[in-house]
Amino acid sequence: METKSPQPTGVGCPGEGLTVGGNLRTRSSSRAVRVLRRAALAVAILLVPGAAIGATVSVKGKLVGAAKLLNPVWGEAKEAKSSRYTFREPSPTVRADVRTLTSYLPKEVCVAALGAKGTPLSAPLRVVVAGGRTTPVTLVVAEGQQILFENQDPFPHKLYDLGGKGLQAVETASGKSRTWTPPGPGKYEVRDQLAPSVRSWIVVEPKTVAVGFPDRLGNFAIDLAPGTYSLRGYHNGEPVGVELPITVTPAPAEQLLRDPLKVAEPDKAKDK
Repeated sequence: METKSPQPTGVGCPGEGLTVGGNLRTRSSSRAVRVLRRAALAVAILLVPGAAIGATVSVKGKLVGAAKLLNPVWGEAKEAKSSRYTFREPSPTVRADVRTLTSYLPKEVCVAALGAKGTPLSAPLRVVVAGGRTTPVTLVVAEGQQILFENQDPFPHKLYDLGGKGLQAVETASGKSRTWTPPGPGKYEVRDQLAPSVRSWIVVEPKTVAVGFPDRLGNFAIDLAPGTYSLRGYHNGEPVGVELPITVTPAPAEQLLRDPLKVAEPDKAKDK
């Protein structure tokens, strides 16, 4: 353990001060060299094109029109041939806007940032199967992205893609997972042979750079590198609303979008 002497440099036994002073000079020189090396490295990083690509900006925005996005399962449940039942009794103590069916935005809406060309992540993107549904319900990915389906239910699932594009109905036990890479661009509807309530979509869009998911109020955030993009909402495996062109600048680190992302024509009574 290094200790600092209370005596000034050069005071003490003959030669002792010179030794201490020499150590201080050596340490000071070493520190100066380290500082210069770090400064040179920092300058080199700044001068190398693309070296700071990892720096991203948190882009925050809000959806409008989300109250009009409905899950198709609700419409199908009303059909007599579906043999399904729903129980909904109107209550005068509950506001009318709350009684209206709407999609659960954090699970069912995916906001994708589209650029010139997207690159798949090295790690697989996780889709959790729990409670007879998936989270997220719609996921937009770049071409070549691997998907990890994780079964958190206490019973097995047999997920498969409706179009027969490679996701076979292989049983996945409780607590287990399986991976799958969609073969190319397009929409893939995922079902389950053991749980009919499972219905989700994987959308392969080659221009996907990053995605985000809104909260229940429609607020979302996406981390993006500086550049120009188009934001697009996806619901039930389909693009909805209109694209929102944006420009991300290097600073500040958090940027609020001036215009909202329209996913449907807004209802003034519900979208504020």
